[in-house]
Amino acid sequence: MDFVLKDEHGFSYIEKGEGEVLLLLHGLMGALSNWEDVIEEFSKEYRVIIPMLPIYDLPLLTTGVKSLAKYVHKFVIYKKLDNICLLGNSLGGHVALIYCLSHQEYVKSMVLTGSSGLYENSFGGTFPRRESYDFVKEKVEYTFYDPQTATKELIDEVFATVNDRHKVIRILAMAKSAIRHNMSKDLDKIRIPVSLIWGKNDKITPPEVAEEFHRLLPDSELHWVENCGHAPMMERPQVFNQLLKGFLAKTKA
Repeated sequence: MDFVLKDEHGFSYIEKGEGEVLLLLHGLMGALSNWEDVIEEFSKEYRVIIPMLPIYDLPLLTTGVKSLAKYVHKFVIYKKLDNICLLGNSLGGHVALIYCLSHQEYVKSMVLTGSSGLYENSFGGTFPRRESYDFVKEKVEYTFYDPQTATKELIDEVFATVNDRHKVIRILAMAKSAIRHNMSKDLDKIRIPVSLIWGKNDKITPPEVAEEFHRLLPDSELHWVENCGHAPMMERPQVFNQLLKGFLAKTKA
């Protein structure tokens, strides 16, 4: 699927379809293509929008999860969005939670998959062997239940990113910000319906993280995806999409 990236008013984003808004937020090492199957399936009935989060563009001193949530709000205001279903994977889930705490009136429902915000095994506190392709390949494969999901294209993309000094400094700053910003005491304030769609074999945000989110979020449901790691929408797209359809049907206006 070819993505047409729009650049307007300082925002880069993909938009496809019409109807209720699904706003998708990617992870720290994620790309817009991670949501390819979701876009393909849901743009037939929904207005699917994915903003590029400015992980590498923020000033180093303000690189953090709260800054990304502020960016999302500026984007929502610019696009005049309302009644949003917010979907977030990994760091994107964390940003969705922070955004929702401040601007719950814009969000109708939320879907979290492999979300940070409570605990995560980050990509690594440092990249001591970032010049080693095999090391990066091993780390990317660790994200998935089936290592074959880590395509050469994906590994090449991550390898290029972690060998860019400007980018890697911001990745580490963002990862530290996410670890520091634990949300356990705030989750009871989120009153909208939340669907947790979680890889049963997630090693980055393990199953107990999903169970803790489920316990702390007042209106949440938890669905497991078997034989699946940290990114169910990539590794088990058909199962993910089916679970997402069920949740959207329940919350549809």
